[in-house]
Amino acid sequence: MKIPNNIQSFVAENKITDYLLNDLHEIGKHKAAFFKLFGFNIEDIGAFKDSLIQHSVDRDIDQTIESEFGIKYELKCEIITPDQRNPCIVTVWIVESGKEEPRLVTAYPNK
Repeated sequence: MKIPNNIQSFVAENKITDYLLNDLHEIGKHKAAFFKLFGFNIEDIGAFKDSLIQHSVDRDIDQTIESEFGIKYELKCEIITPDQRNPCIVTVWIVESGKEEPRLVTAYPNK
């Protein structure tokens, strides 16, 4: 099953610039190193944003977690990358209570 309203998936640019591709972020720096290995870079955040959104459209839900803030959806496996090696990753999306569009919470390598 897919995330509801996945064609409305949203990725905040600062999620990419301040976290997922930020070499200086205490937690994000390890993710940045991983994603940069596959050709993503801070100069073209649009490519990363598009690939993350496509991940939300293409992948089935692996796990659903309900909370007071909304419903989180965990998706796994290949993401389209600039170098076409397409590693398996995990993305987490939330559909906040009272809203319809999924918003990216995080992304990281699948272990």
